[in-house]
Amino acid sequence: MAKRKRLAVWKLTSCDGCQLSLLDCEDELLMVAQEIEIAYFMEATSHVQPGPYDLSLVEGSISTPEQLEQIKKIRAESKLLVTIGACATSGGIQALRNFAKVEEFIKTVYTHSQYIETLATSTAVSEHVFVDFELQGCPISKKQLIEVLSSFLNGKKPFIPDYSVCVECKMAEVACLSVTQGIACLGPITHGGCEALCPRYERGCFGCFGPKELSQPQAWGDYLLKKGCVKTFEWIRLLRTFQTGASGFAKESERHGKEKN
Repeated sequence: MAKRKRLAVWKLTSCDGCQLSLLDCEDELLMVAQEIEIAYFMEATSHVQPGPYDLSLVEGSISTPEQLEQIKKIRAESKLLVTIGACATSGGIQALRNFAKVEEFIKTVYTHSQYIETLATSTAVSEHVFVDFELQGCPISKKQLIEVLSSFLNGKKPFIPDYSVCVECKMAEVACLSVTQGIACLGPITHGGCEALCPRYERGCFGCFGPKELSQPQAWGDYLLKKGCVKTFEWIRLLRTFQTGASGFAKESERHGKEKN
């Protein structure tokens, strides 16, 4: 009998939503479990096994000095390392600190700030160690996660479509909200994966799955601003949500200067 591959699931700075997406796979996870051994997954069980691991899934951004050391150890113990979710792939919503002074936030939130150890920035895992694959989303798509698991455990590259949310709108027969209703939407510059969830309910895309490859945030921003779909401060806020630290979104928001209340 072939030895089962060993899987580890790790949490850094995050909300646990992407780990819960894995548990929410239910029947699909049971089938995958026949091929793998869950050696480390604190969200599911307190029974843990030491490395090395064939595949590590990492949720969460690098936000503390401790996590800087932890991710290096995880990388050293993992044959393959896949980051899952907006926090791990771009720094997450907590990357708002990247545009401000974190010391001021700490003093405002915590009574005894001297006990807080944190970094001035919240960054993607790939900025610190080599990552074999990044799975975007906030939270990630269950279908895409199963594709990643089955593909890596069988030695092939995952097939994750690289089209934008606009394509998913077309497949769902949803009319373009920006063109027909003047609603600000990040769909044209956002990676697909949500099946156009928000546009289906006449809400503009919030960019949960991050910038699409070869997207043009500046050109799309100029269009929305010219058409009056959004004001400058609203455009900046739209870019600084789930994928605040994503390179394309961050550069475009910085282009318009600091956000004003």
